[in-house]
Amino acid sequence: MSTPRDQTPVVLVHGWGGSFTETWERSGFTMLLADAGRPVIGVDLLGHGTAPKPHDPTAYTDLGTRVFEAIDEQAGPDTVVDAIGFSLGAMTLIGAVLSRPTRFRRLVLAGVGNNVFERDESAAAAVVEAIENQSNTSDVDATNRARLFAQYANRSGNDPVALAAIMKRPRHTLLTPADLAAITSPVLVAVGDRDFVLPAEPLVDALPDARLATLRRTDHFATPESFEFIDAALEFLDAVPG
Repeated sequence: MSTPRDQTPVVLVHGWGGSFTETWERSGFTMLLADAGRPVIGVDLLGHGTAPKPHDPTAYTDLGTRVFEAIDEQAGPDTVVDAIGFSLGAMTLIGAVLSRPTRFRRLVLAGVGNNVFERDESAAAAVVEAIENQSNTSDVDATNRARLFAQYANRSGNDPVALAAIMKRPRHTLLTPADLAAITSPVLVAVGDRDFVLPAEPLVDALPDARLATLRRTDHFATPESFEFIDAALEFLDAVPG
């Protein structure tokens, strides 16, 4: 007799400037989950994809609301899920799990590391400046990283004013390692060896049940499409197709 396949839904949360379609569907990730028999719950965070795109930074105070709305609408209000988040999506998932830990079984946090505990306000300001001066970037004193963020903000379908507003949103008090001790779900932290969020070890060490997957020759923006990331995430969730 064959073992019944795990049918726990998997929530997919994209990063800043992405969307469910751009980050997860076009890479084929959703198809791999479907081949493994896993229902997919797609999330477009506020300001992204098909979600509303307000220009007021205060509208983005609680990004996790969209995550729970998607779960409740697509799977039901009592459903326990696995979840994968990249960058802003991973940060959003951390907050969501801390607020309702019983709703999540296993977590994959990609493209996050020490930035969970430390906030680089100057880097965020550089991104906002690069976005708002996109029409004349040669006069903008911004880092290459900020200019790359600005390019993402100006991709087709994005609203750069809304994405800049997300960068300006009111920030909660920074998390501490003690805060993350409340996350008892098994967690996979997946970070590229060229990612600016490094080091990732402080985050892994703060989580009670976490392991680290270091993605070779991978920078921040390439993480969701990394074959190493896809393989590690599917294996961790026991969602390998076949």
